[in-house]
Order: sequence, then structure tokens, then C-alpha cells
Amino acid sequence: MQAANSNGASGEAGATRDFVTVFVGETMFGLAIDRVHDVFVPAGVTPVPLSPPEIVGLLNLRGRVVTALCLRRRLGLPAADATGAGMAIGLEQGGETFALVVDGVGEVLKLGADTHEPVPINLDARWRDLALGIHRLDGRLLVVLDVDALLVLSHDRAGASAA
Repeated sequence: MQAANSNGASGEAGATRDFVTVFVGETMFGLAIDRVHDVFVPAGVTPVPLSPPEIVGLLNLRGRVVTALCLRRRLGLPAADATGAGMAIGLEQGGETFALVVDGVGEVLKLGADTHEPVPINLDARWRDLALGIHRLDGRLLVVLDVDALLVLSHDRAGASAA
């Protein structure tokens, strides 16, 4: 299979990596466990006027103001039917804390290079630049997300493309 994004190249053949699994609808995504700092239920989200569409708002996480980012919106998916608040994953990027709002959080998976594949060329274009690769698991795919790319917001992307 040809890769669209070579970011997902694995190093050592016998090495394993741990991923926190998160769900948006029925789709399973993986976040490198070393990037995840918290798992919590988001509460008291304050909307931010004129923010990019993927920003849900700001929330208080143990005394810190955190930017809440909706993974569903970031991936270009329609709004969820459920009225539940979902779950959030605490991530750090450049000294800032972000809450990645997802539909659900699964388990931690330890995966090796034997199930890893590069980003498929037929992966949706909205997801291609946000993925590091995939893992084929028993009847399911785990799309490994690139946290650095995920946290580049639309105003950042517009500024980067104008430069």
C-alpha cells in the first residue's frame, strides 16, 4: 500500500508503543500516551467569540485555563446526535494546555510494528495530514493522530499558508 504521509514510519521492528484510544462515533483513533496528561469530563465550558470553529471554548482544569478543541469538528465531521458532554483528553503543546473533546475514551493499547502501516493514500484528505499511520486490529482500524498537527488551529493554518 502506498503512503500519503511518511510521518508514520516506525523505527525498530520489535518496538511497541502505547496509545490511548479515543472514539468519534464508531471510529477509533490513537493518541501517543506520552502526549496525554489527563482524561476528564469537560464541564463549565465558556464559548469564545470569533474563535476558529473547532474551538468549543475555555474551561478550568485544576486552576488552569484550558482551550477546549472538538476532535469531531477538527476532523470535519457532523455534530454528534447525543446530548452528552463526552470526554476530554488533556494535551500539552508549546507550554499551552488543550482539552481534546471526544465522544468516548477507550483503553490503552500497546501496539507493535507488525500491525502498523503508513497513512493510506485513500484516507480522507481532511484526516491525511493529521495522521501518523494506522494499525490494523482484529476487524478494526486505529488511526494514529499526530498531536502536533491536530493542535494547529485554522487561524494558524491560514497564517502559515500566507507566509
